[in-house]
Amino acid sequence: GLSRRFELGQSVETPQRPWPTPLSSPTSPGAPVPLSFAQQRLWVLDQVEPGSTAYLIRRAIRLLGPLDAATLRRAIDAVVARHEILRTRFVVSDGVAHQVVDAVGAADFREIDATAALEGSRDADAAYWASQPEGPFDLTRGPMLRATLVRLAANDHLLFVTIHHIASDAWSIGILLREISLSYEALATGRPSSLPELPIQYADFAVWQRNWLSGEILNTQLSYWREQLRGAPERIELATDRPRPPERSGAGARRFLRLPADLSRDLENLGRGERATPYMTLLAGFALLLSRYTWQDDILIGSPIAGRNRDETEGLIGLFLNTLVLRARLSGDPSFTELIRRVRETVIHAFVHQDLPFEKLVDELGPARSLSHNPLFQVWFVLQNAPASPLKISGVEARPVSLSGAAARHDLQLTLWQTGEGLSGSIDYSTDLFDAATIDTMAERFETLLRLAADSPELPLSALGRALDQAEARRSAANEKKIEETSRRSLKTAKRKGIRV
Repeated sequence: GLSRRFELGQSVETPQRPWPTPLSSPTSPGAPVPLSFAQQRLWVLDQVEPGSTAYLIRRAIRLLGPLDAATLRRAIDAVVARHEILRTRFVVSDGVAHQVVDAVGAADFREIDATAALEGSRDADAAYWASQPEGPFDLTRGPMLRATLVRLAANDHLLFVTIHHIASDAWSIGILLREISLSYEALATGRPSSLPELPIQYADFAVWQRNWLSGEILNTQLSYWREQLRGAPERIELATDRPRPPERSGAGARRFLRLPADLSRDLENLGRGERATPYMTLLAGFALLLSRYTWQDDILIGSPIAGRNRDETEGLIGLFLNTLVLRARLSGDPSFTELIRRVRETVIHAFVHQDLPFEKLVDELGPARSLSHNPLFQVWFVLQNAPASPLKISGVEARPVSLSGAAARHDLQLTLWQTGEGLSGSIDYSTDLFDAATIDTMAERFETLLRLAADSPELPLSALGRALDQAEARRSAANEKKIEETSRRSLKTAKRKGIRV
């Protein structure tokens, strides 16, 4: 069979691999099993920065209506019982980290009655709770899932769900919310659960991955990536507001952006003409933007891939995500359409060789390790298409709530998602390096650059750069004129007031 399940915003077919047979289930309570390669990296990061909250996945949902908190608690218990990874601890034995699955028990579910705690409006109360930071996880003790239900009023609640990244990815959040919804409905109505039995558990996948990715298969993957990244720069030289500190603090902020619907359509049509997906076209645009901030024509960009290229893993909560290192080559002053073609070829070949865990690649290439920046790449690009399964409870309106703050896993991260009104997204950035005003300007330049590229895709990149400079000069002149007019009006008003006095 073939699979098309990716988090990159497009479909590319890759052959499925047979599971090793026989595949015994190693996940009886208390039995240690190896970490997957992706989990291994998260474990190491937790050892380097113990107590860090940078790798927590958190969602907040406002629930308006007659919610039964006891039934919600039981529904979450049912999902934790179903997915062993949510009751897994990570312990060291003989110097090696292992997963240990605990027996089924109650989930970490807290209820807070805030009906009398604050005197503001309920919206203000909700914003207050959404601004509260999440505490660290202890991977050796678990659990990997926390749920907190804040009662604002009889029919007004806030549900916070937090999972450590070592046990989950963005795709898993959709699975989690869908299964909580189905379990709640079954419990509330007294019907049996409609969820099918899981064919495997995450620990089975970890064992399979360790067994499969070896020998000739591993060497083939390594050989491709070794050649693909030969001679690539190990760091992107972004123009920053402050020197890079010797050690990252992880402090970050987020700037939201939106690309108009007509621009989104133009870019999609442009890519279609080059047999490129929206992901490829937008990645080309992002690479062009980065080249304007670095004056580099060889740039490495990290990007996630869902890693669920088996039917057995599609409905499983766990960390299947892998990281691809995509090399954008802008040398020779190509046109934007030629850049799209180059990016397309890079992405297609990366997909074919997606099975090499990023951790293995770093070990193989051996870049200089530093606490000041990530190895191989420092910027990250996502076109999000993980299944957005909202929480659905009969008679209850569920609204997603924005959480304040953003941890900086990278120097810069551009995330985009498609909506009915065009592309929306955000830029997460390290506040160690960038000021908010710089990121505001970057977001404006990105939109302008994409507009210029969509309108004149056959222009050389250097010409697009000059057109960007001219557009910014016109914008700057218009802003100065507005400031002068505002100052002139203010002066006239002050003079009139002086005469009246």
